[in-house]
Amino acid sequence: MLGRTLSHYEILDTLGAGGMGEVYRARDTKLGREVAIKVLPEEFSRDRERLDRFEREAKLLAALNHPNVATLYGLEVSDGQPFLVMELVEGETLAERIARGNLPLDEAVSIFMQIADGLEAAHEKGIIHRDLKPANIKITPDGQVKILDFGLAKAFVQDDETDPSSSQSPTLTRGTALGTIMGTVAYMSPEQARAKQVDKRADIWAFGICLFEALSGTRPFEGDGATDILGSILKLDPNWDALPLELPSSVQRLLRRCLQKDARRRLRDIGDARHDLEERSNDTESGSPSIPNRSRQVIPWILVAAMGLATVGLLLRGAGPSPQRTTRRFPIDLPWQTVSNWGDFRVAISPDGTHLAYHGRHENRVEIYLRPLDSLEALPISGPVSPQSVAFSPDGKRLAFESAGELRTVSIQGGQPDSVLQVPEFVEGLSWGGR
Repeated sequence: MLGRTLSHYEILDTLGAGGMGEVYRARDTKLGREVAIKVLPEEFSRDRERLDRFEREAKLLAALNHPNVATLYGLEVSDGQPFLVMELVEGETLAERIARGNLPLDEAVSIFMQIADGLEAAHEKGIIHRDLKPANIKITPDGQVKILDFGLAKAFVQDDETDPSSSQSPTLTRGTALGTIMGTVAYMSPEQARAKQVDKRADIWAFGICLFEALSGTRPFEGDGATDILGSILKLDPNWDALPLELPSSVQRLLRRCLQKDARRRLRDIGDARHDLEERSNDTESGSPSIPNRSRQVIPWILVAAMGLATVGLLLRGAGPSPQRTTRRFPIDLPWQTVSNWGDFRVAISPDGTHLAYHGRHENRVEIYLRPLDSLEALPISGPVSPQSVAFSPDGKRLAFESAGELRTVSIQGGQPDSVLQVPEFVEGLSWGGR
């Protein structure tokens, strides 16, 4: 292919290859610029209907003009050979950057704010990537991020495609009578793995996988092969222990929201992720977190009461003088879920004072919610197990609660609760003492 000319594009060098075609560096002899050429598989030239459909998708993608999305210039055919003309992006891929070591938080925040910005622009136009992964994200020498191959996974498969031998994605080729699997296995959302219809939340899942990998240097779901990885995605929790210990709770919370297996409970808009990362970036620059003013109903007495109890405890100890302390009081706006079956509140505060845990009702389910005090968001972590009472472990890493006559514990990172022992139902005043 080197030295060959496709229409008025002179092929200069090979850039890569995949299931969606071979990619070359080329020179546009008409405009005098270098571009990327992706030569499509031969079956496109033999299938007029598919080529027409792909052309319609290409026109939609070409209308997406955003600094964080590599531009698709057009779809052309030369001597019966279809090929895409795209913006040539210099630099290394995010996959190559991760291969050199996991990213410091500030670097990751800068990169993923740009990724979220590009995804948001595409989603607003109804375009879904469907194959977001580090290999499809370029970082230019000046630090600008470009998302590659946007939306091409969808354009590569027909709506009624069910042929198991058809080539449908850059990495995974699989069709079933129930649907079509598209995308790279390790970054697939559970609904993609089940060949279900997907929406922008599949990109949000992949965004979370990429962020997890960038911060930890490893993927949250691993396996010896595609089948094992798919099984992990569908059945197992992410390997939260792989994340850096110093990772801020706000970033951990964002990852948990992105990696909810049930798409209905997942982060709904990538713009929210961009907003969270922007706030984290601003906090880092200012050196201290800010507490936004909120006009919603608040229940300030929870922390005031906790501080009062702590003060009484210190007085009763009679341990002599202690350094002067400053007491700060501020309202904590607990979300609407904080309602039990009997209308009262059951709240636990972590030993280090950084998290609140409470149980509440949502859509006829009662679950435990965890909220970092530096966040306005709370996430369910226990599943619909109708918990009663709640208490933190002494190290603050787990929660205990009673459910259906069993004492159970669950990690604050979420996951499947563990049963400890049988207890009387409706336990009150639960606490978890140290040894």
